[in-house]
Amino acid sequence: MDGFSTAWNILTTTPAVFAAIGGVAWGIIGGALPGISPSIALALLLPFTYGMDPITAIVLLGATYVGAEYGGSIPAILINTPGTNAAAATVVDGYYMHREGRGGEALGISLQSGVVGGMIGLIFLIAFTEPLSRVALSFNFPAYFALGILGLSVIVSLSNGSLVKGLMAATFGLMIATIGTDPLSGVSRFTFGEAELLTGIEYVIVMVGVFAMSELMMTANTPDWGKTDQTQTRIKLPTFRKWRKLWRAQGIGSGVGIFEGVMPGAGGSIAAFMSYNEAKRWSSEPEKFGKGSEEGIAAPEAANNAVACTALVPVLSFGIPGSNSAAILMGGMLIHGLQPGPMLFQKEPEFVYGLFGGLAVANISQLFLGILMMTPALWLVNRPKPFLMAAIFGLVFSGIYSIHNSTYDLYLVLLFGLMGYLMRVFAFPFLPLVLGLVLGYLVEANYRRSLELTSGDHRIFWETPIALGLLITAALFVTGSALRDILAARKAAKRVAEGPAPE
Repeated sequence: MDGFSTAWNILTTTPAVFAAIGGVAWGIIGGALPGISPSIALALLLPFTYGMDPITAIVLLGATYVGAEYGGSIPAILINTPGTNAAAATVVDGYYMHREGRGGEALGISLQSGVVGGMIGLIFLIAFTEPLSRVALSFNFPAYFALGILGLSVIVSLSNGSLVKGLMAATFGLMIATIGTDPLSGVSRFTFGEAELLTGIEYVIVMVGVFAMSELMMTANTPDWGKTDQTQTRIKLPTFRKWRKLWRAQGIGSGVGIFEGVMPGAGGSIAAFMSYNEAKRWSSEPEKFGKGSEEGIAAPEAANNAVACTALVPVLSFGIPGSNSAAILMGGMLIHGLQPGPMLFQKEPEFVYGLFGGLAVANISQLFLGILMMTPALWLVNRPKPFLMAAIFGLVFSGIYSIHNSTYDLYLVLLFGLMGYLMRVFAFPFLPLVLGLVLGYLVEANYRRSLELTSGDHRIFWETPIALGLLITAALFVTGSALRDILAARKAAKRVAEGPAPE
């Protein structure tokens, strides 16, 4: 009850309510634009949160994440192009329904299922985050170091099947985290005489560079996306009778989304496709899947919206993000002086309960904003892409420059944009890089503090039971991933040696 009172007090005395509504509106527009994923929508917004108080800023970012998951389904249903990766599963039946003249129904099912999944995910977030954080309170320096290594290993092992590239990206993120003044000794490291680098490189510059700038570079030469008829599509929310028909698919999607959200590296895309398959398996009409099934829209949309809430469970409990968007949210917390993890509930309870309240407002307001934002979102999707890309480019530069009024930051964001572009070209994953950056301090500081306690004796890491268990788990993740890659390479080599199958 204290938590509810705290959340209510914050929502009624701060701009957090307006931040939640504004974040959902921006998220719907960002998600509806193909190429602007939830993580990019968050990264674009991040520089503009500097002048806000922490609760308002993080509620704004969290609400953007919520809105973007629904926004991605708009082009998926209307122009057969998912606005986000997580909306790819919605294309199958959503676009089929639109071709049958039922696009409004498909959009209504997507919107309502997203609200249901988001609210169920939020209830799970509120119920389980604090108990998990109490478990994490028993951690000491070696355990925190091992926890950081485990977070890196899980993400690296799930890096699109390429362990080596994931390890390289994580290592590079850790290297970026060491730039600046040593947090323990005060010695300057890797600054090359540049005074601007003494305080290190801001998370926001790296994130905006690798996510947003690299996307602009990648889309510069790609063809324009398709057009849709803006005047004939109106959202039609499901009736209560139809909702009763969809509850099982929404329940399956929400359950899968909760599970995938708390699993680092899984994300909304995997949750959407898993829930689609499970909904088909348990449906009384599986033959309709792929041919305009309403359950085929309800399940993935409930799943990816549930993920948007439950992805915050590992962030708030252990300080480890499980997805690109959660990593940017965590970066936003660090920028505002908040240290995600078990002590957050002890030191900043107002922030945590304010965030919960803001997410509740975001999920509820999504039902109304989803209808109101439909027309402007479709108008934007139909603008010539060069104009949109130029506007986003201006948004990036103005946001980055406004942080310190420094042109040096603009050069840095271009540099990291180029790095992100090369990572996309050579298929390097972003998440290990971002995790290496945001977990770098956790890993380094707790490693060195542990050794200071024992005068350099590394046995402290296997004489601490929690640390030993976490390190063994991390080793199993990496070893299992390496074996998986080796087996996949052998299978591919065997197929090449056997040649094409006879017709």
